[in-house]
Amino acid sequence: MLTGSLALFLSVFLACSVEAVEATTIVLAAGTARNWRSALTGAASALVLLVFIIAAFGSAISQLPIDSLRLFVGALLLVFGLQWVRKAILRSSGYKSFHDEDAIFNEELQAARQAKSGSRFGVTDWYAFTLSFKGVLLEGLEVAFIVLTFGTIQGEVILAGFAALTAVVIVVIAGFALRKPLAKVPENSMKFVVGIMLTSFGIFWGAEGAGAEWPGKDLSLVGIIIFMVIISKILIRVLKIQRSKVIAKTKVFEKDELDALEILNKNGVKVLVKKFGAFWFDFLIGDDWQGTVIVLAAFTLTHQLAGENLVSWWVLPLGVVILLPYNLLRVTRNK
Repeated sequence: MLTGSLALFLSVFLACSVEAVEATTIVLAAGTARNWRSALTGAASALVLLVFIIAAFGSAISQLPIDSLRLFVGALLLVFGLQWVRKAILRSSGYKSFHDEDAIFNEELQAARQAKSGSRFGVTDWYAFTLSFKGVLLEGLEVAFIVLTFGTIQGEVILAGFAALTAVVIVVIAGFALRKPLAKVPENSMKFVVGIMLTSFGIFWGAEGAGAEWPGKDLSLVGIIIFMVIISKILIRVLKIQRSKVIAKTKVFEKDELDALEILNKNGVKVLVKKFGAFWFDFLIGDDWQGTVIVLAAFTLTHQLAGENLVSWWVLPLGVVILLPYNLLRVTRNK
């Protein structure tokens, strides 16, 4: 039980730290370039709305059958976590540029400075208000989802909430004390760890929700985490070898990446709006619908085997072993 609680705290803390870094960066950019009062009002308004959302849906989530909740959340975490792991592997192997919070801060800063000013509904700078509001609400929704689902499934909502609050407070204090982006925070390493943890919890809870029984109960979670680390390290090594053989093609790829980033810089506000509108699609499906189909098939097979009283806990780990290399090959084969 202690192992599960520790893993829960670390997973929620790291995941919420990532979201808090991104939200704080947006608020800092809005306040620095535009108007601090409007930016902070937007952030505070988003927090108030989040409180109402949590109050409205928190109790509803707690009333769901625990096995159904484990299955639903497990599937979401597995799909979502695998996306983070895949991107982390691509970054570590050199196929994808590292996430640069300092560059993102400068992008947001420039976009905010170039936007037209104007006041609405008593807010001095409407652009600063909406930029902060959208950023905090978007990242806050993910924090709320993580806290409510992780805490409910483990029966430790208070612990999950404390982990999230600790992460947010530390990041916000550090960000505003320095008055600059949290560029020194090893966010890429954090995202790798969070991806591993989310995927591991997804496998563990999802299999339980589908009817499987893990050998060793909660201790199996440690084995799953080690399994995910080993698989990821092997794939990083394989991709590094592959990349070294096609370095000329990689240079072209990196140029394309930079061009894409330049387009993003020019349309920063539009991207924020699009991200907000597509939040649930990205969270449920992401950019890999094939992976989602494979995950659902693995859950279905787990449920069928468990229904026949057969050992079925191995299906989801096997699915990950098949899915991750497939996704990485699909992404890198033309690079």
